[in-house]
Amino acid sequence: MTQALNAAGQRAGVIGLGNMGGGMALSLHRAGFAVTGFDPSPAAREALAASGMALVDSIAALVAASDVIVLSLPTSDIVEKVVLGEDGILAHARHPVILLDTSTADPTSTVRIAQALAGSPISFVDGPVSGGPKAAHSGNMTMLLGGDEAVLARLAPALDVMTGKRVRVGPVGAGHSAKLLNNLLCGVHLVAAGEAMRIARGAGLDPEEILKGINAGSGRSGVTEVNYPTWILNDAFNSGFTMKLMRKDLRLAAGLIERAGAGAPLSAEALRLWRESAGDVADSDDFNCIVNYEEKQ
Repeated sequence: MTQALNAAGQRAGVIGLGNMGGGMALSLHRAGFAVTGFDPSPAAREALAASGMALVDSIAALVAASDVIVLSLPTSDIVEKVVLGEDGILAHARHPVILLDTSTADPTSTVRIAQALAGSPISFVDGPVSGGPKAAHSGNMTMLLGGDEAVLARLAPALDVMTGKRVRVGPVGAGHSAKLLNNLLCGVHLVAAGEAMRIARGAGLDPEEILKGINAGSGRSGVTEVNYPTWILNDAFNSGFTMKLMRKDLRLAAGLIERAGAGAPLSAEALRLWRESAGDVADSDDFNCIVNYEEKQ
């Protein structure tokens, strides 16, 4: 794979070198890409100092050294500033660049950025990811892609390195919409699975054994198959994804519901519980802690 990637001649830049962005940068670096990284945090840069990849102190330097730029940033406002700001990517793009935004972001912001980039040397793709830091470091993420198929074909060498599974779900903006719907379902499933496990305990049943039965039937979900055995039943609660991040994603999902004008009473109730849990479950806690919220009440 490394030989093929070198033959592609692509240089990769990563903006945002936290747990996810740092993992993606390392995956690209291991695969033979010439990787340039940028993060305003000295601690984030220091964490990758021994990797051998180039670390720069400006967006301008990163853009000049990159054919593919990966964004891993916390909010849509920051993405817009990094891309469209006075000292942002667009201001410094002098050659064709593919810009891949892996953040979980507001689809309306994503479309707005794509419109602003029209006619520029930058081709924009939204590709939010699942799998957490472990998958980012191992190059085994799941990515939901919104963008032109021809652009995605050019991006394939980098996607091959970073993902274990990827799905194109539509044009630019569709990736972020699909991710919000995925996280909305995850939020609903966590609340529902938490109730099922409380019912099991109240009935004097062994939740672990009951969970095996659920996972053999039609009631199973990613939450019952992965979250419960990995982070909940063992009280680990260390998935690497916080309540603060999930609450942000669910606020964005609420906006998507409103814009769609769709009836979603079950989602509305789950979103209410996530909002109200802020008084009992800290932003810094693992997002799986929502399963114990009603018990705390």
